[in-house]
Amino acid sequence: MGQLDGKVALVTGASRGIGTAIAERFASAGAAVAVSARTVDATDARLPGTIGDTVARIEAAGGTASAHRADLAHAMDRQDLIESVLDRHGTIDILVNNAAVTYFTPITEFSARRFALMFEVQVTAPTHLAQLVIPTMRTRGHGWILNISSIAACHPRQPYQPRAMRGGTVYGMCKAALERFTSGLAAELQNADIAVNSLAPNRVVPTPGTVFHQLTTENDPESEPPSVMADAALELCYRPATEMTGRIAYSADLLRELGHPAAIP
Repeated sequence: MGQLDGKVALVTGASRGIGTAIAERFASAGAAVAVSARTVDATDARLPGTIGDTVARIEAAGGTASAHRADLAHAMDRQDLIESVLDRHGTIDILVNNAAVTYFTPITEFSARRFALMFEVQVTAPTHLAQLVIPTMRTRGHGWILNISSIAACHPRQPYQPRAMRGGTVYGMCKAALERFTSGLAAELQNADIAVNSLAPNRVVPTPGTVFHQLTTENDPESEPPSVMADAALELCYRPATEMTGRIAYSADLLRELGHPAAIP
């Protein structure tokens, strides 16, 4: 018996990286996983991976998955996504808000269009998707909402390191807003048995995106494997809300706290 047997999970931004790792881990724990992203066909060699690839790997391993294209910058796509998953699987027990659009640009050079897009995808979309799935979760009598955050949500400390000075301010603002949304929604849903948590890696995870933005390299010995985030995400998406909700968690720290065998020393 897997921890997620009989559950349906929707994971956004699941064409590559952390989203794919979480989707595959949830499927291995017994969930039927709906994966969503803009990428249906591979068009950029710098950012390989599609939701079709993710579904194929899950099914090859004996799991159940479905692919749902959606551009989360658009409210209608978000509405259509939830309806599509409900039509296919009948319910949504778990929502993982992982999708992101990121630009690393100094504030003095940041365009209004990019600013609005980042907040739409990383703050407005998770809020809207939560609004859309909560009624189903209330009907089921349980639910789990997990928002994928980043250590960038923390305030830079002096003396400032090069990474803090390279233009990640808006990214950090988005993740800080997402974490405040997490804690607030957890409080609002405390009596509905719907757990709401956020999860960030302790270290940079080597993904096509972070490698593209030169935040790490594929073989960086100081990086965190995507599997650590996936294992931590699972721990936050099956325990009852009475046990674990409102957490602003960090992956390796959480696994160590829980005595998980995959915890990084």
